[in-house]
Amino acid sequence: MPGLHLDRGGGRWRAMSKRLQRRSRQAQPEELAVAEVERLLAALPPALRARAREIPVTFEVEPTPAMLADGIAPDTLGLFVGDEYAAGWSGGEALPTQIILFLGNLWDFAEADPEVFRREVRTTVLHELGHFLGLDEAALEARHLD
Repeated sequence: MPGLHLDRGGGRWRAMSKRLQRRSRQAQPEELAVAEVERLLAALPPALRARAREIPVTFEVEPTPAMLADGIAPDTLGLFVGDEYAAGWSGGEALPTQIILFLGNLWDFAEADPEVFRREVRTTVLHELGHFLGLDEAALEARHLD
C-alpha cells in the first residue's frame, strides 16, 4: 500500500514486537494499527487522501534515545518528521517526511483496550497529518486532535 511503510529495524523490531505481544495475547497492536491507518486513509477526502498516502507511517515502540536527547517526551504517542506541505514539500528531503507512531506508548495510553487503541491511533495520525498541513498545536486542539 503506498504511503504505509512499516519500519521494522531488523533485530530491534523483533525485540520490540515481542514486548508488544507480551502486553496482550489477544490483540496485536501492530495489526490493529495497520488496519486503523488503512481505514483512516481510505476515509479521507480524495485530495487529502492522495497526499496522505505519500507520507510513510512507521512504527516504533517508544521514542529512541536520540529522539529523547532532542527533547521528545518519553510518552509521546506520535511524531511528524519532515517539511510541511504548506512550506513547499517535495517528498525528496534528506530526512524523509514521515509519521512515526509509538505503538508501545499508544498501547499503554489505551490501557491495552483495543478499541481505545484504535481510536488513539486514528487521532494521532490525524494530529500528525495536521502538522504536515501546517497546523500548530492550538489549531489541532481546536479540532479536538490533541
